[in-house]
Amino acid sequence: MNRLAYRKFVNRVMLTCTGACTFITVAMLFVILGYLVYNGGKSIDWNFLTKLPLPPGEVGGGMANAIVGTAMMVGIAALIGLPIGFLGGVYLAEFGGKTFSFAVRYMADLLNGVPSIVIGIFAWSVVVVPMGHYSALAGGFALSMMLIPITLRSTEQFLLGVPRALREGALALGAPKWRVIATVVVPAAMRGILTGMILGIARIAGETAPLLFTALSNQFWALTPNEPTASLPVMIYKLAMSPYDDWHRQAWAAGLVLLALVLLTNITARWILSRGIAVQKG
Repeated sequence: MNRLAYRKFVNRVMLTCTGACTFITVAMLFVILGYLVYNGGKSIDWNFLTKLPLPPGEVGGGMANAIVGTAMMVGIAALIGLPIGFLGGVYLAEFGGKTFSFAVRYMADLLNGVPSIVIGIFAWSVVVVPMGHYSALAGGFALSMMLIPITLRSTEQFLLGVPRALREGALALGAPKWRVIATVVVPAAMRGILTGMILGIARIAGETAPLLFTALSNQFWALTPNEPTASLPVMIYKLAMSPYDDWHRQAWAAGLVLLALVLLTNITARWILSRGIAVQKG
């Protein structure tokens, strides 16, 4: 076998392997989606989206309180985590030195890799125990700790991707550095920053372990954020572990709703990013 034939053979083998791995990855995704749609799609109706859970043994009910509770806690996490992560990313990209910035990046990456159950235990010890009760506030705090490093690192990376010529041109016109950052650098990277924020929110929306230690759950409406609150991930866990077939059906339906919400946020992020690329190319 000559050298050219050998290279073609290796190319075919590697192309086949990469194609097979791609097919397996995509196939697994569609299997999961199909399984959820098959088991959960037939259980989703208007009552499921608008009614409260029924007592054990009764058939029917819904998860309106869990859907609202998830939105509440994710909203609290966004209010806490997004500003901190954004401002931290701006500092690292525009003002940070070498040693301190390296330490912050290392800590952010380490925090991003900490198991969510550990974050839940920490939030329980610093929020739930002093308050004396579970609450959506504690759940939002736990989720915000997972959102901060994601937002910080994505903001820094997109700001570093802004061409240095834009900064130098604005500084040459006499603008102070804070004004250059606020009016030139951040707007240039805004679509990428928003994409990172949306993906971070999608990442924390499906977390269960932190909420078990902080928000716990609630069979009724949570009238204020300062009380135990139901969430879709926790409700899925509780219903799936129950002995009732109807609750298993509702767990599949809740899983489909949660996956649809995460999928919608990912599609929104991809759309924003694609629009940003199109604008830059134009």
